[in-house]
Amino acid sequence: MSPVSASAGSASTGAAEADGAELTGGRLPGPDATLAGAVRRARSLRDGALGLKALLDRPLASYYLVLGCSLLLLGVGLMMVLSTSTAYDLDQGLPPYSMFEKQLLGAAVGLALMGIAVKSPPRLFRAFAYPLLFAAIGGLVLVLLFGHQVQGVKRWLTVAGTQVQPSEFAKLALVLWGADLLARKEKLGQLTDWRHILVPLLPGAALMCMLVMIGKDLGTTFLLLVIFLSLLWVIGAPGKLIIGMVALMAFALLMLVAVHPYELARLTGFLSSQSASCRNLTCYQLVQGKDALGSGGLFGVGSGASRAKWGWVPNSPTDFIFAILGEELGLVGTLCVVLLYGGLAFAGLRVARRVPDTFARLGAGAITVWLTVQALVNMGAVLGLLPITGVPLPLISAGVSSLIVTMAALGMLMSFARSEPGAAQALAAAGPGMPRRLAGWLGMDHRRR
Repeated sequence: MSPVSASAGSASTGAAEADGAELTGGRLPGPDATLAGAVRRARSLRDGALGLKALLDRPLASYYLVLGCSLLLLGVGLMMVLSTSTAYDLDQGLPPYSMFEKQLLGAAVGLALMGIAVKSPPRLFRAFAYPLLFAAIGGLVLVLLFGHQVQGVKRWLTVAGTQVQPSEFAKLALVLWGADLLARKEKLGQLTDWRHILVPLLPGAALMCMLVMIGKDLGTTFLLLVIFLSLLWVIGAPGKLIIGMVALMAFALLMLVAVHPYELARLTGFLSSQSASCRNLTCYQLVQGKDALGSGGLFGVGSGASRAKWGWVPNSPTDFIFAILGEELGLVGTLCVVLLYGGLAFAGLRVARRVPDTFARLGAGAITVWLTVQALVNMGAVLGLLPITGVPLPLISAGVSSLIVTMAALGMLMSFARSEPGAAQALAAAGPGMPRRLAGWLGMDHRRR
């Protein structure tokens, strides 16, 4: 090799080393460079977390989070009801889209009620507390007198050819009445005595639970008790009082299950579902539901392509729609749904923590706990972790009464979110909403500013 070429080679090698040293901050690649890369990634994650925190700290973050999660869950629910109800309607000899048409109508009514509730002040909800309570109790009595029983449970009342479930409205009635009652007592300074906390809240809740339980609806009875306990928790009742109420309610539920053969069969079916000797309907539903849920794999078989909905999974449009969702959308789809419910829970508890009004705080907390526990109970039953109780998956299961009540409750939650500190100013600074802007563009908004 000539001295010139050797010199050139040395120069090129030195240039390469210099470039590499420049890229790595003056050091050759090695453990220090790997550590520097890890530090950069950690800083990037920290910046992203800080950006997300800043986004969530905005005054209207809770409002938009509830709105977005609700609309996404409603869209998923309509898609799944369309998929599952078609097979169910054909199996029952009905028109193929009859259940979906009812669900779509319920969604339209629910959206209208949600829009009205969002724009309404909390004092309007308080005005409806007692009328809705009396209407709900009257509806529960009418169900016992004139309702029809399906699969051992009496829940529905036929009004003008439409099935109505008064127990769904009883949940919202207990939220409004309980929140209004405790807010008034707090204003009067009466919540220092545990008797004032429980009376008349406990007798009223017990009456509603008794009427629902006579119709053998254990799932709704449990949710009414959850709403009652959530009101005690949010108002700051003593821990001993809450623990005593939980123990008393657990004992009462066990006694009621023991004297009702239908609920006892569901409980024993859940306990024996893993046994090869299990042959009753509850065991069959649990096994088929888990098989459908697990057969979807990571990404599912595709929307509408479920095989289990064709008679294999009982009540697939209602109680076990989560199993069909897992089959069609896979693990990714089910995790997205779980995350949406988690977003609702986070936003609802955030509203309950931030709003200054006691009624709004109680209402937001009770609504959030009610819907979160209901979703967990439904999904837990499909996964085989909890007994089947027949409660619908909020915003996703077929059921017009449940859908309308859930959307009205979420509208109330968004109304409470608008009363968070700084939310009113942020809404005023945002200017007119989309309908007003659209009317202005079309030259149809003649109101003076």
